Amino acid sequence: MKKLAYYLLSVAFITTGAYAQNQEEQKPQKGHTNTNKFKQLYDEFSTPNMYRAASGAPGVAYYQQQADYKMDIVLDDKNAKLSGFETITYTNNSPDVLKYLWVQLEQNKRAKDSKSPLIEGSGVDVVQTPAKFTADYMQEPLERGFNILEVKDVNGKPLRHMINRTMMRVELPKAMKSGDKFSFSIKWWYNINDHVVEDGRSGYEYFPKDGNKAYVIAQFFPRMAVYSDVEGWQNSQFWGRDEFALPFGDYEVNITVPADHILDGTGKLVNRKEVYSKTMMQRYEQAKKSYDEPVIIVTQAEAEAAEKGFSNETKTWKLHAENVRDFGFATSRKFIWDMMAVKIGGKDVMAVSMYPKEGNPLWEQWSTKAVASTLETYSRMTFDYPYHKAISIHAKSQGMEYPMICWNYGRPDEEGNYSDRVKYGMMGVIIHEVGHNFFPMIVNSDERQWTWMDEGLNTFVQYVAEQDFGEKYPEALSPQHKTFPSDRGPAHMIVPYMGGNQDYIAPIMTKGLNTYQFGNNAYGKPATALNILRETVMGKELFDYSFREYAQRWMFKHPTPEDFFRTMEDASAFDLDWFWRGWFYTTDWVDIGVKEVKKYYVSTGPNQYIKDYLKKHNRKVSDLRPLVYLVEEGSEEFKEEMKNGTPDENSTPLKEYIMDNFTPEEQKNIKAPKYFYNITFEKPGGLVMPIIVEYKYADGTSKKETYPAQIWRFNDNEVSKAIASDKEIVSISVDPNKETADIDTSNNSWPKEIKQSEFDQFKDKVKG
Repeated sequence: MKKLAYYLLSVAFITTGAYAQNQEEQKPQKGHTNTNKFKQLYDEFSTPNMYRAASGAPGVAYYQQQADYKMDIVLDDKNAKLSGFETITYTNNSPDVLKYLWVQLEQNKRAKDSKSPLIEGSGVDVVQTPAKFTADYMQEPLERGFNILEVKDVNGKPLRHMINRTMMRVELPKAMKSGDKFSFSIKWWYNINDHVVEDGRSGYEYFPKDGNKAYVIAQFFPRMAVYSDVEGWQNSQFWGRDEFALPFGDYEVNITVPADHILDGTGKLVNRKEVYSKTMMQRYEQAKKSYDEPVIIVTQAEAEAAEKGFSNETKTWKLHAENVRDFGFATSRKFIWDMMAVKIGGKDVMAVSMYPKEGNPLWEQWSTKAVASTLETYSRMTFDYPYHKAISIHAKSQGMEYPMICWNYGRPDEEGNYSDRVKYGMMGVIIHEVGHNFFPMIVNSDERQWTWMDEGLNTFVQYVAEQDFGEKYPEALSPQHKTFPSDRGPAHMIVPYMGGNQDYIAPIMTKGLNTYQFGNNAYGKPATALNILRETVMGKELFDYSFREYAQRWMFKHPTPEDFFRTMEDASAFDLDWFWRGWFYTTDWVDIGVKEVKKYYVSTGPNQYIKDYLKKHNRKVSDLRPLVYLVEEGSEEFKEEMKNGTPDENSTPLKEYIMDNFTPEEQKNIKAPKYFYNITFEKPGGLVMPIIVEYKYADGTSKKETYPAQIWRFNDNEVSKAIASDKEIVSISVDPNKETADIDTSNNSWPKEIKQSEFDQFKDKVKG
């Protein structure tokens, strides 16, 4: 657009003159450090090394430890007691010499002498459930926590050990060098908690009508802590919120439960024919070939009959798992059991659900289908699901995850009725918890330190999976919903949090235990940030490629935040330091608007700016090179020129330039814009973001333009854009589709929209 180029030449001349004038008048000031929002994150990031490369990939010397377990577990159903004997074989793959090992004892969070309740300073809750009030003020602390009976080496010799709350240090008889293995055993027991009354990530639910318990059991055994190149020993105490950091290993677990229980958990069931009936085996073989509908392995009628039994006999279920970071299981005589197959990367994976009759009809209809759909979406977004099954367990008040198994809430009322809130809540939590198989069960980040690396990334993919689920099963949606009504992900949903009281907001890059508004900080904001990065900043193709690269690089490994940030840039050629800094390291918010719009026309002669310039420098018009002059609509010089007729967009210098520099054929293709605009965008918010603008024209057409975030690199407060158009702009809208989480849209439009106050809206509503 040659004419626009000449117009910009004029603007450049004016800007250069103003800059020179400013330089003449500017007095020396004190220097300052680099506070530019586009400064690289070298100060925040750890230095790349042999363990972690600058690209975000594992380095050539990357290592991780291994912890293998052999366990015999016994459930005492009558007394709700769990006992175990485990042998741990620990392999030191690090280059370091280890004098001792750290073992995690999370059940001690509920011990009588636990310090966890003492760190809460919330004061009196004026409204409480009877169960919580009784537990807080009327009961002695219950006997909970591990009872460690012995810690011995493989020869039966006691090992010195010290328990510090939820951590146990085991002294090694001989220091472990690189490559050494060491085996030792721990014998323990603890009283299982009622997770409905006492809270907790695992435990049992008691059903008073039939006297049964349904168990969801995890954090149930002393587990090795992680030793890495980043933290050394990750032996941060478990206070109850921050979850877990665990090494990978192989598990052989024998679990003895009442004979009328059914059970499933992490790993392959290696004695299926011993614990299944012939009928169950037949149904299982049928389920392995069913890809559309779940097959019932244990029916509701069979589960209801089992509820009345209370067998005094026992049965042992044997599960083996390879390369997992943890182990969980669920067991009850109340469980209904169904399964179906789903194709993942050319192999069959079993999608599984276990639930009591209290979960029906909702669970039988949708749980296993939600599991299968989730595995498909997450595999597309990351890597093919590597395990042979994924299990969803119904638990009244739980949403929690472990390798191959998770607990999920969502229960109809006693008549089997349920609201949309219950239905979508159940579907959403199943998708979320099954998704945790990928983050952090396989992409094994340090949950104890960086909650957002599993919860935030997982919530982001959950949003994609929910939308896929709604498309695959439209019959699951209520008539008023055309898509799955996700409660996290879209940008506008995080606005109330980001625009809230800064006294109660922490950066995402904060240890989970120490964050305000945990759900928004660890789940909602990082998920929204990634959704904006995918849909608005990078585009889906670039983002998805980079996100898959991160997931595949760090499968079965221990990534850090820097590994994620660096990989996303390395695989996309997108410099995103400005994005990570703003969204993850600060509590800044988005607020971008239209500050001012000026319309210009080409003048027939020198405008006032040039007249002032010539006067100041004692020069004549003839001293200047040929120029195109613009005057602002409504200005005095514009009014003066209008007296002599409409301003001439084809000024003499411009006509001569075109005649001299373009052939007659080229002149036919030269555009002739009639309108010239200077649009100033402001940024009251601290976050730099792309400026997404919709221009609407007098002829009813519109155009959408996205100016990259780098437009703010020289001025963090406001920027201007010159627009030349053959059509008159009648309105301008910033972020018209609410893509950026802009907390204040009152400045997003030109002409400014006049909106009623909430009080005036209320008056109109109740008028008369």
